[in-house]
Amino acid sequence: MMQKLYRDDAVVLRTHPLGEADRIITLLTRRHGKVRAVAKGVRRTGSRYGARLEPFGLVDVQLHAGRNLHTITQVVAIEAFAVGICADYGRYTAASAMLETTDRLTDEVVDPHQGGFLMLVGALRAMAEGRIAPPLVLDSFLLRTLAVSGWAPELQVCATCGAPGPHHALDIRAGGLVCTSCRRPGATAVRQGTIEHMIFLLAGDWENVVDADETVMQEAGRLIADTVTWHLERSVRSLSYVER
Repeated sequence: MMQKLYRDDAVVLRTHPLGEADRIITLLTRRHGKVRAVAKGVRRTGSRYGARLEPFGLVDVQLHAGRNLHTITQVVAIEAFAVGICADYGRYTAASAMLETTDRLTDEVVDPHQGGFLMLVGALRAMAEGRIAPPLVLDSFLLRTLAVSGWAPELQVCATCGAPGPHHALDIRAGGLVCTSCRRPGATAVRQGTIEHMIFLLAGDWENVVDADETVMQEAGRLIADTVTWHLERSVRSLSYVER
C-alpha cells in the first residue's frame, strides 16, 4: 500500500488548469507509475515551483497520496530538457509526440522494471542534445515503447505462422511481417531496407540508423505511427505535426 507521503523522480507529461491558481500535473514516475497530482498555487506569479512543473521536465517530487488525485508538496528540478527541446520546432513536435504516446500507453500502475520511465528520460535527453534527427529519436522511442508494452511488430519471422524471413509485407493486425501464404488484404508492402532500419531503431543501433536512405526513414516512420495508432485505437495528435 502506498504511503501517504512519498518521494520519487518523475517526468512531467502534461498539465492543465484547475480553478484560478492550481494545475493538475500528469507525471510518469520512476517507481510509482503514472500519477495525476494537484500543484496548488502554481499559476500565481509568486509560485515557488511553477516553472519546474512544465512538460519535458525531469524532477524530484514529493507527493501526498490522495484517493483520486495526489498533491504535490515539493519539487526539485533534476534536468530541464525543455531548454533544448523548445528551442527547435522539430524537436518540440517530436518530443510532444513522445509524451502524448507515453501518457496514452501507460496504465496507472507500478512498473517494477522502470523500463518505460528510463526509456523516456533517455529519449528526452537525446532530443534535447540535438545530435540525432528528431524523427529518428522519436521512431526509436515509439518502437521501444511498443516493445515494453508487448506490442513490438515482429520483424524477423512471419507473425502468423512463424516462417523465417525475409518477408515483404507488414500486417499491423497480425502483429508484424507476414509471409506470402499468410498475407491478407490490407497488408502493406515494405522494402527490405525499411525492415532493417526498423530493426536498427528497435536496437538503438544509431550508426546504421543515421545512414539510412531518406525514403526508408519516411516509410518506417509511417509504419511505426500506424502501428501506434492501431494499438491505441485512436490517433496521437502530436504525430501529425512531426516534421519528417
